[in-house]
Amino acid sequence: MNALASVWPALGGDPALLARVSTVERPGVLPSRLPVRESARACVGACALAAAELGARRTGGGVPAVRVDDGAVATAFVSERHLLVGGRAPETFAPLSRFWRTADGWVRTHANYPHHRARLLAALGVPKDPGAVAAALAERYAREAEEAVYAAGGLAVALRSPEEWAAHEQGVEVAGRPLVERERLDSAPARVLAPVGRDPLLPAAGLRVLDLTRVIAGPVATRTLALLGADVLRVDAPGLPEIADQHADTGFGKRSALLDLSVGREVFEELLAAADVVVTGYRPGALDRFGLAPRALAERRPGVVVAQLSAWGTYGPWGDRRGFDSLVQVATGIAAVEGSSAGRPGVLPAQALDHGTGYLLAAGVLRAIGEQMEGGGSRVVRVALARTAGWLLEGRGDVGVSGDVPVGQWLAERDSPLGRLRYALSPVVFEGGPRDWARAPGCWGTDSARWV
Repeated sequence: MNALASVWPALGGDPALLARVSTVERPGVLPSRLPVRESARACVGACALAAAELGARRTGGGVPAVRVDDGAVATAFVSERHLLVGGRAPETFAPLSRFWRTADGWVRTHANYPHHRARLLAALGVPKDPGAVAAALAERYAREAEEAVYAAGGLAVALRSPEEWAAHEQGVEVAGRPLVERERLDSAPARVLAPVGRDPLLPAAGLRVLDLTRVIAGPVATRTLALLGADVLRVDAPGLPEIADQHADTGFGKRSALLDLSVGREVFEELLAAADVVVTGYRPGALDRFGLAPRALAERRPGVVVAQLSAWGTYGPWGDRRGFDSLVQVATGIAAVEGSSAGRPGVLPAQALDHGTGYLLAAGVLRAIGEQMEGGGSRVVRVALARTAGWLLEGRGDVGVSGDVPVGQWLAERDSPLGRLRYALSPVVFEGGPRDWARAPGCWGTDSARWV
């Protein structure tokens, strides 16, 4: 499976540049029935090549050589498992975020956030007790439970096979879209960026990125842009606190501010007026009432790059639904493929849809900036976890190899406002490029909502 050869053209990249990429293959990492190792390598490789290409545009030199090491990729794809905050390992999934037996199969819920947990319990009419949840779901059909929980604003998805997802109306919609959707919105003038130096080479230096994302995929994208020199300001609503350890893992290189868009529109418009990139990762349509749809943003900030992330796509019957990596694995058939011979669903060796899609989104932004330097125009880049899942499933039949690879060389430690951190280094590596972030993550929401 030469996944990079399919991903790079999907980003609009010149196939001739693929010769600049070398790989270090380590068959023991990310073992799976699906080609997770190969797809993860391709997503990171495409991002690194997009960064190297933009770096060449800004230095006037040749495209630096890119090196993708499976060990570095695998370590970064489970970065949340390697994170230590003051010597403490984080909790990644809450007790009610798991698979449950139903009357006719399986359903998976996501209840890491308090508001999602409350809606799940309300939909089932049970107290906060795993036993009560198990009993309630055991009496229901999986798809009936799925609809009931979503109707209450919670998150639950019934287990489907790849064939069932392919026949589902949302599955059909998703399969008909490109892996990375790219669109020019207007005729804004060409972007002019100052030359950059080479020690280190920071292709995104001078770019201001407004980060309106949560959880993993979107923050991975903006964390990567921060590594590459962008000034990234993450903005969250005060009433929706992020999980602290999750924020620490994806907060490297960024600042974090709180802003209620319903009352702080003037502040937001000031941020937008100086932003080069706006990255959104909320449920599709949720931010439209604030004028944050791509065309509305481009009208107020001509030349902006809008990067949109969603779970299921921004179209079809599930286009307005929330979703997470674990749920997309269940709906699209990945969990069925990875399951046991006894019929119990399984999981990928990493939240590979989140991490892979995050690197694809960052790559899309970098390529859009480069295209603007030549042809101008406001741009939009869209990715969806479900579309990444479909791409991964195209490689069914490739059987992974199990094994262990030492990860110490891809981990680092540093002090931070949160305490001493152990963390995974970025796998995005190219000649002359940065190897670590310029700043450690800070506490959620403690920075000012302004550019520095």
